[in-house]
Amino acid sequence: MLPRENGYMAEYRIAIPLLPVSLARCEPHSYALPSGGTGGSPSLQPETGYRTMAKVQLDNIRKVYDNGQVAVHGASFEVADGELMVLVGPSGCGKSTLLRMIAGLEEISGGELRIGERVVNDVAPKDRDIAMVFQSYALYPHMTVAENLAFGLKLRGETKDVIARRVAAAADTLGLTPMLDKLPRAMSGGQRQRVALGRALVREPAVFLLDEPLSNLDAKLRHSVRTEIAQLHRKLGTTMIYVTHDQVEAMTLGQRIVVLKDGRIQQIDTPMALYDRPANLFVAGFLGSPAMNVLQGQLLEEGGLQQLQLADGSRVPLHGAHVAPQWLGRPIAIGVRPEHLQPSEDGQGGFEATVEVIEPVGNEIFVNLSYGSQPLVMRVAPRTLPGLGEPLRVAVRGEALHFFDPESGERLSPA
Repeated sequence: MLPRENGYMAEYRIAIPLLPVSLARCEPHSYALPSGGTGGSPSLQPETGYRTMAKVQLDNIRKVYDNGQVAVHGASFEVADGELMVLVGPSGCGKSTLLRMIAGLEEISGGELRIGERVVNDVAPKDRDIAMVFQSYALYPHMTVAENLAFGLKLRGETKDVIARRVAAAADTLGLTPMLDKLPRAMSGGQRQRVALGRALVREPAVFLLDEPLSNLDAKLRHSVRTEIAQLHRKLGTTMIYVTHDQVEAMTLGQRIVVLKDGRIQQIDTPMALYDRPANLFVAGFLGSPAMNVLQGQLLEEGGLQQLQLADGSRVPLHGAHVAPQWLGRPIAIGVRPEHLQPSEDGQGGFEATVEVIEPVGNEIFVNLSYGSQPLVMRVAPRTLPGLGEPLRVAVRGEALHFFDPESGERLSPA
């Protein structure tokens, strides 16, 4: 019984030390939305109302198999707390191996991996405070959605009340509440993927790891589930590392993207920075659909106008382009995005190409052209175009061109 003073309950003033938000437990009623995407205010998780800080740091991480094959060559980067980082590249580039090393499913051959402030090279997967979502869903077919969501929590010895609250919160977040009694076989691929996400969500991990989670879905479902993952990240504000070979997924989901090739990092940047300033020919050709046109030849200048002379002797005028003078007379590779190759407005400038294939896709048209032996792709708004096999005068936007060293593939700085 608390003492009373003048018939009223006495007021006790207790000094409580202020804990960092990321460590203070409170009773939540909703999720807090992250303020900026990376490193913003910590968000609220279901049931506990807090999450630990979850920065992930890779310092010269290597993977070498017993046969001497090097799968990952010294990967170094940092995933900020609350960031959605995408690892992208073609098959065999090392992206899934890198994710599995972060998860603890692959042994690290060299370097240092930190999750939060802990070095976790030798920490068991279950103790890394991560949750992984696989492309195969990995659901138990004989269990209902609710049982699938609860299974991992039961193994960890959580109480029935905790399990019930977390399952209910995850189901509500992912729109699974009406399906809790269903078996996986009675659900669509997109719904099953949501259950897989929910099973990771109920663990309240510091880091979500997603390994090509949409690869088993058709195009329409990929779009809808991709949107759900982006909304989930915004809602939770937790750190996510997402692996895909699909550049559209990478560009639409990632706050930053790590581009890999042959186990080596090619470039790390925001989606539009990668698109607008690719570091080399590989990144330039990998990101963007249709792919960037790459023209190789010798850089010439006549009457103050720079031109590219192709191998067959034909020339491409580079109106508005200015490349460093030391590249004049030397081989060079020039990248032209399809939207930066357009019909010549005055019909006089540019060069005359031949229309090979026209691909209308609704709000835009892809026009496949040939200029001598050089294939080209142009992206234009719906318009009247010459027929197949007919000539079309086109011009490049010189100020939007990309210049590369044809031997090393590295980007060149303009003059």
